[in-house]
Amino acid sequence: MLAYFIETSHNLKSKNQERHKKQINKNNMKQLILVIAAVALIAFNGIAQGNSNDLRSQITFGIKAGTNYSNVYDSQNQDFNADSKFGFVGGVFVGIPLGQFLGIQPELLYSQKGFKATGSLLGSPYSLTRTTNYLDVPLLIALKPIGLITILAGPQYSYLLSQKNVYDNSIMTVQQEQTFKNENIRKNIFGFLGGIDINISNLVIGARVGWDITNNNGDGTSTTPRYKNVYYQATLGYRF
Repeated sequence: MLAYFIETSHNLKSKNQERHKKQINKNNMKQLILVIAAVALIAFNGIAQGNSNDLRSQITFGIKAGTNYSNVYDSQNQDFNADSKFGFVGGVFVGIPLGQFLGIQPELLYSQKGFKATGSLLGSPYSLTRTTNYLDVPLLIALKPIGLITILAGPQYSYLLSQKNVYDNSIMTVQQEQTFKNENIRKNIFGFLGGIDINISNLVIGARVGWDITNNNGDGTSTTPRYKNVYYQATLGYRF
């Protein structure tokens, strides 16, 4: 009889716990639906404002900042593997209309790229994080089908300002910063960039993908592995 009472009490407790979990899940679902509805309402309102503030035929100036998610690749299949890393990007841009649906957009950006690499040396694992700081100057053709959306693509010139290497293993961490006054690493890089801007009133949400056309190792005498930068870029800007 006592065992039956204990088992019954346990079952009731389990059912109560299950009901409590279901109630929590329902509350979480309601909160999620409310958040989604609020975001949708804000987005709809922003789109309506963006359509009512069409700046396609006007010269605009802007500032923006965000992040690069960069890595490197080698078009000639050199044995060199790396992982992606985040870096800062920020600068200014100018929108110059060539009519309502076409324009050009030059930009001037401070852009951090690079990669992470791991390996083993004398049986000890290590990691290398390389951050390369560039001055990027893209010259983009802007296609503007509607006020909300701008499609951009064009060439980019990059100048290598400095490079920072952080080498880390189980024994020590070594940090080295270079400005390349004498080392034969190509400082003038040409690449290509493409992406899209979402224009919500004066706010500009940008997404880009870019890659280098030229390698980084000058005429080939540098000891640095031959590679090209490739990166995804997300920014938030303000135009006026």
